Amino acid sequence: MLKPIIAGRDEAVAGRAERTPSVQLALAGLSLSMLLSSLGTSIANVGLPTLAQAFSASFQEVQWIVLAYLLAITTLIVSVGRLGDITGRRRLLLAGIFLFTVASVLCGVAPTLWLLIAARAAQGLGAAIMMALTMAFVGETIPKAKTGSAMGLLGTMSAIGTALGPSLGGVLIAGFSWRAIFLVNVPLGLLTFLLAYRYLPGDAQGPKTERVGFDNVGTLLLALTLGAYALAMTIGRGSFGPLNVALLLAAVFGVGLFVLAEARVASPLIQLATFRDPVLSASLAMNALVSTVMMATLVVGPFYLSRALGLDEALVGIVMSIGPIISALSGVLAGRVVDRLGAPFMVIVGLIAMAAGSFALTVLPALFGIAGYIAAIAVLTPGYQLFQAANNTAVMMDVHPDQRGVISGMLSLSRNLGLITGASVMGAVFAFASMTTDITTAHPEAVATGMQIAFAVAAILIVVALAIAVGSRATATHPPLPGDVS
Repeated sequence: MLKPIIAGRDEAVAGRAERTPSVQLALAGLSLSMLLSSLGTSIANVGLPTLAQAFSASFQEVQWIVLAYLLAITTLIVSVGRLGDITGRRRLLLAGIFLFTVASVLCGVAPTLWLLIAARAAQGLGAAIMMALTMAFVGETIPKAKTGSAMGLLGTMSAIGTALGPSLGGVLIAGFSWRAIFLVNVPLGLLTFLLAYRYLPGDAQGPKTERVGFDNVGTLLLALTLGAYALAMTIGRGSFGPLNVALLLAAVFGVGLFVLAEARVASPLIQLATFRDPVLSASLAMNALVSTVMMATLVVGPFYLSRALGLDEALVGIVMSIGPIISALSGVLAGRVVDRLGAPFMVIVGLIAMAAGSFALTVLPALFGIAGYIAAIAVLTPGYQLFQAANNTAVMMDVHPDQRGVISGMLSLSRNLGLITGASVMGAVFAFASMTTDITTAHPEAVATGMQIAFAVAAILIVVALAIAVGSRATATHPPLPGDVS
């Protein structure tokens, strides 16, 4: 009889806590952390031509300004999540925000290209910590009944950061110089640090005998494996040569070594038994598939709009910004819907909307031109936000506290791997379907055909994700992750 009373009292306390200014300011700090790490991903791309001119460098050389940031995040995001579980998430997140801010200063004052690239790698490490631990903190600061709303808000901030990057970068370069695209992070980073320092809950101090060691061998193997895969998918500007094949084989070999190492170490970086949880395994697979499809809109969309529909650069930029704007506007609403109707059900609803949007992209633009393209994106993008909020909530809601960092890192990693794969694979599908080696000189009809086939493939990937969602829901009721206590 006492448990329902205590539970009801706890929920009432949590409900009051959720409305306090300190909780709202803690969530504001987490939101800024997500915004900054996403902004760092997209803001540098627009400056590559200017940077190539400023440093008298080739396009392949200045590409490393983007690649260094991406590689640092991809290779380290799971490791820093696990490190946060062991050493304390608050102090590590503060260190990550501080590193990101200092590295932004170094980027802004870098006198040479290679110092800029090194500073971007350091900035990427800070961003990896911020991405991995931001979602992990939701369980400590937000009542469980409001987890979906918090995840929706974080998804919104990620979308805003990604959408704001190119336009803000262009304005800053035009009004000041390329250095401003990095220095703009400094005041925002300081504000984020102050909010996190003041309002995030302190780290729990457990007995020393309960603290586990850090898996150095597993961390190194995973970083090398992910680095090899990320390089295989990104170098060569779309062509897949012998070096790409060698890197891909190295990544496959690295996966095997990593699994062997994790099976033998006392305190593994990733507990292999974790993947026996059907909800987590399904969520990671779906996250990667969905991110692959969303990257297709960023890779294929600009070429279709410019080559097939004949839009100038300004109009292409406006149309391309519609998706992120819709994503930002629908994120918080998606989170509230997840809280009301339940995460597993809304994962399926989100995927159905994404499948409909992908299929619409194969049909509507051919019939109605730019209006058809926008209409299809207006279906696809809210579906993505709904899926993200529901999927992240389904995974993070019941994770044991000492696993939150690594599981949050794995979710972010699966998204990043999907984005990297989408940029390479979906770009290759588009080029192959357009039957040309140089998409910039392809005929409009060929580009339109490539677009239709690319999004037909995207629709198939979403259907596969939908099948995984339905299958995981039918076979599991979310058994506890390793480390959970009943």
